[in-house]
Amino acid sequence: MTTMLRQSAAIFAALFLAACSRPTPSVTHAADPAPGAPRGKREVRLTGTLEALHSSKILVPQIWSQGGPMTLTKLIPNGSRVKEGDLVAVFDSTQQVDQARDAQAKFEDLGHQVEQKRAQNRADAEKRIADLRQAEADLAKAQIELQKGPVLSEIDRQKTEVKVHASQAHVDSLKKSNAFHDKSDEAALRILELQRDRQKVMLERTKNNMAKLELRTPLAGMVAHQNLYRNNSMGHAQEGDQLYRGQPIVSIFDPSEMLVRCAVGEPDGAALTAGTKAVVYFDAYPDLALPAHFEFASPVASSAFGSPIKSFTAVFKLDKSAPQLMPDLSAAVVIDTPATEAAK
Repeated sequence: MTTMLRQSAAIFAALFLAACSRPTPSVTHAADPAPGAPRGKREVRLTGTLEALHSSKILVPQIWSQGGPMTLTKLIPNGSRVKEGDLVAVFDSTQQVDQARDAQAKFEDLGHQVEQKRAQNRADAEKRIADLRQAEADLAKAQIELQKGPVLSEIDRQKTEVKVHASQAHVDSLKKSNAFHDKSDEAALRILELQRDRQKVMLERTKNNMAKLELRTPLAGMVAHQNLYRNNSMGHAQEGDQLYRGQPIVSIFDPSEMLVRCAVGEPDGAALTAGTKAVVYFDAYPDLALPAHFEFASPVASSAFGSPIKSFTAVFKLDKSAPQLMPDLSAAVVIDTPATEAAK
């Protein structure tokens, strides 16, 4: 029994020694590159969105009228080519036409009232002048009668003196009253003129509102419909929709010059130098690749609240364009930069 235990212990010891004495595998080291051999390239990939260098958004017009939505009656198709000044959208102008008709009628009526009041003032002024001249003539006649005093009786002389004083008071009264009447007539005429001018402003404002309901392009380019809130959902505007003032309808952009705005991590900022070349790929068109170059970047990096990762905005300009490109398309910018050389 003791012999068997010794044999078993010897076998286990031999197996343990054999396991511990396994040979170490050989390690092959990479050869150092030869002096002057070309270094590899490091690829920097950025993501961003496409935008036009020259673009303009057209909004629902802000007009002077009662509040509430406005009805879209005409809209240019999406993707249409337009020239500067072309008609893009038209809104219902029924309310403005009614207001313009009423304002025109009131303006013409007030214009007639002004002319009538001006003629009436001239007639009244002529009548007051005639009354004043008659009073002055009566005064002169009474003064001539008074000059006959030495040959008149005492009673006739006193009557003539009273008549002279009365005529003089009448003349003075007419002069004062005529001045007040002239000012009163001028004030009444001025009130009518102000009412007429106010109505004219109202008419011009209504006509301007009617002109604003026809939206035209400020530049030549392509039309891109904007997403807006309509019928409890987001979508493109359609004819017959009720839209509120200030909502964007379409965007007019020049497709010949397009930019890619992307966020660059702070470590990759060293790859952005003047004249850096890149290739831009588009998620919507996988087979399309266009060359681009670095345009400019934000000088200050920023980070989200509570995040240690900082990034800044960089802009690349496409060297070529394609007819199917539209703003807000997602794009990937690939930059090939030489790998950092090892320290000598």
